[in-house]
Amino acid sequence: MAIKQATPPEAHQALAQNPQAVYLDVRTEEEFAQGHPAGAINIPVVFLRAGAPPQPNPDFLRVAERLLPKDKAVVVGCMSGMRSQRACEILEEAGWGDLTNVRGGFGGQRDPSGAVIVEGWRDAGLPIARDPDAAYSALKSKAGL
Repeated sequence: MAIKQATPPEAHQALAQNPQAVYLDVRTEEEFAQGHPAGAINIPVVFLRAGAPPQPNPDFLRVAERLLPKDKAVVVGCMSGMRSQRACEILEEAGWGDLTNVRGGFGGQRDPSGAVIVEGWRDAGLPIARDPDAAYSALKSKAGL
């Protein structure tokens, strides 16, 4: 099944229409702590370190498998829609079927000149939370890892 694409307002509407759906934020814990879509859970797909290339999270799939039922709709977002697209591909390969990538993510998608081409969740005025219980460290512990 193809990975669906949605803007933040479309993703918000889809989540409102399906209370069983899960918003998976694949940004880093630090990014997530600064604000995230209300109701989101955090499993970083990569770790970002200054001066180093992104490092894949070796536990991404294991945590996802323990916390996200494969029969539920999963809406996946990051900062702009790039990391979340990769996360969707990883989840699809592992057996999830109902996946939606949030184009524009939390902070907006930009063209090479820096102009916003898809407004992000934050700038669209959608609900934002700062829930530490939904952060990766808490979820990783809950998953028993």
